[in-house]
Amino acid sequence: MNILLNRIPVDGPWGGGNLLVRAFCDNMSNLGHNIFHDFSKESDIIMLQDPRPGNTGISINDALKYKHENPDVKIIQRINECDARKNTTGVDQMLQECSKLIDATIFVSEWMKNYHLEKGWQCKLNTVIHNGVDLEHFKENKKNRNGKVNIVTHHWSDNIMKGFDIYEKLDEFVKHNDEYTFTYIGRHRNTFKNTNIVQPLFGQDLGKELSKYDVYVSASRFDPGPNHILESIACNLPTYVHKDGGGCIEFSGDDHVFDDYDALEKILMGKDFKHNEFKVSSWEKCIAQFDKFLNEVKNNEHS
Repeated sequence: MNILLNRIPVDGPWGGGNLLVRAFCDNMSNLGHNIFHDFSKESDIIMLQDPRPGNTGISINDALKYKHENPDVKIIQRINECDARKNTTGVDQMLQECSKLIDATIFVSEWMKNYHLEKGWQCKLNTVIHNGVDLEHFKENKKNRNGKVNIVTHHWSDNIMKGFDIYEKLDEFVKHNDEYTFTYIGRHRNTFKNTNIVQPLFGQDLGKELSKYDVYVSASRFDPGPNHILESIACNLPTYVHKDGGGCIEFSGDDHVFDDYDALEKILMGKDFKHNEFKVSSWEKCIAQFDKFLNEVKNNEHS
């Protein structure tokens, strides 16, 4: 197939969406498909990572114009966004309008799918594909052997909805409990006083660093399909998430959820950390699901 993807991979530490774009380009090419990022070639599929133009300059409006001239092309949109995620306005409405115009949707989690369907999603051909992880980079490895319980989290975004209210309380917790440490990897809000800060990492460097710790905490709210949880679980870290974590709970499991900071502190003080049951897929298996779905859409096997 000829597939136009409206995002180009970015090198270096970036959000989870960029990991998908890179994996999509690499693995779909390996499966024999032609991936490009402009209208210089005839397309079978237009894959919208986002309806907005981004680093290709191609928006859903451009895709619709192309489809008007080439009716056989299929427009597929991947949905990894909502207003609840970053406390924005207008994103849900924009995506709902897009749902009237596209041929198929790939949601990043069941939670994300249900969120949008409950708001009146119009596209009838929908599936869920969880992101993958590079299992060569994110795996169990050597631990910090300092006699302490080492807590960690990591985020590319420093948006308040990533859970900084809880992380700032953990920052205070380790001040008064010297048998614990708290490490934050990534971009932050410059509010920590007792937390170990590690600048943003990605790939093998991130996996090696992440695997050193004993327990992972995510206080992210309404997160559509969080890569940080998948990466943590792939490193075999017991991973605990907030009750409003959205897709976080889908990956962590209901038995690894805390209601508020007090409940989290009780878990940490108990030190009875259990591993999560979710099985993280490789990027190869993830993109194989994309390949199957895109072929079905192209060949009208769902109609």
